[in-house]
Amino acid sequence: MTERASLTIADGCATILLRRAEARNALDCDTIAALRRCIDAAAAECNSKRSAIRSIVLAGEGKCFCAGMDLKGVLHDAVRMGDMLRGLSSALLALRQLPVPTIARVQGAAIGGGCGLAVVCDFAITHPEAKLGYPEVDLGVCPAVVAPWLVRRIGAGPARAMLLAGGTMGGEEAAARGLVTRCVPAADLDAEVATLAARLATGGANALACTKRMLNELDGSLDEKIAAEAAELSARVIAGPEAQASLTRLYAPKPQGGPAAHPPR
Repeated sequence: MTERASLTIADGCATILLRRAEARNALDCDTIAALRRCIDAAAAECNSKRSAIRSIVLAGEGKCFCAGMDLKGVLHDAVRMGDMLRGLSSALLALRQLPVPTIARVQGAAIGGGCGLAVVCDFAITHPEAKLGYPEVDLGVCPAVVAPWLVRRIGAGPARAMLLAGGTMGGEEAAARGLVTRCVPAADLDAEVATLAARLATGGANALACTKRMLNELDGSLDEKIAAEAAELSARVIAGPEAQASLTRLYAPKPQGGPAAHPPR
């Protein structure tokens, strides 16, 4: 099986690439574990004395950044579902704590946990046709794992409105509401990310690391307790009858010859 995520380093920029394009880079247990290995490897490289890394780009292979949690395979397995949510919450925390600026390259879709990955990064760049948001409550699921990061990104009031209303939005609205840093034409996405990475490369390594650490302390990003409690709350809700009934209907096999399902994540 192809590794679900990879880490490459070139010209002072590291790239963590989700590599499950056939499933829109949805997050299952293997993908989350591979992502975490890449984050840990990037952290080790950044902290080495010889490191020239000044920024890290988080990207998804194919047409989508990340379609969110892949719940189908763990739908009736509360243990594995809890493990997956705890793994994602821990990975988000580790991603935030990387000592250099991080940039999410958001193409196609960034839904639920995928949108969580985008807002955890210091910068996020997308395009107008992208689809971002948190439809968890629509499915009877609690977005607790992503909630702390969204609050830190856009503030408590706007985050409350977004998470309780559910749904998704396009790239321009996501930029207007603060989910992403910039929205540019799809054809310019790679160039915009490269320009930002080059700009960050001009900063001093110690200055960038100290500034990130201070900002993380100021907004509570180093709080492991909140991340752990969020994962447990999400696990309890998703294992409950409301969520299980909703997700079972969503993933139920469609009648022969019926339209193909494209479930939100």
